[in-house]
Amino acid sequence: MGTLHYALMLILDVVWFIMIAHIILSWLISFQVLNTRQPMVAQIWYGLNRLLEPIYGPIRRILPQMGGLDLAPLVVFIGVIILQRALINNAGFFYGY
Repeated sequence: MGTLHYALMLILDVVWFIMIAHIILSWLISFQVLNTRQPMVAQIWYGLNRLLEPIYGPIRRILPQMGGLDLAPLVVFIGVIILQRALINNAGFFYGY
């Protein structure tokens, strides 16, 4: 069961790092530090969007429209942190303590 705990924590850590990269890249594109006409930036941006859209999409449908502000990444980010804390607090269940 410890392997399951480790696998879940690893998946949440990977999602967390991908989300951080996506958020930073979106800021850099918004402030025109990076340009999506550059092939490398466009590929990274497209790949991150393809990875995260299945997570963000259902949340965007639930949240009200906020104009140009997208709160879906914030909601998912908070959800990932809550899940990590819940797994850490209940580690005894996985390890049989």
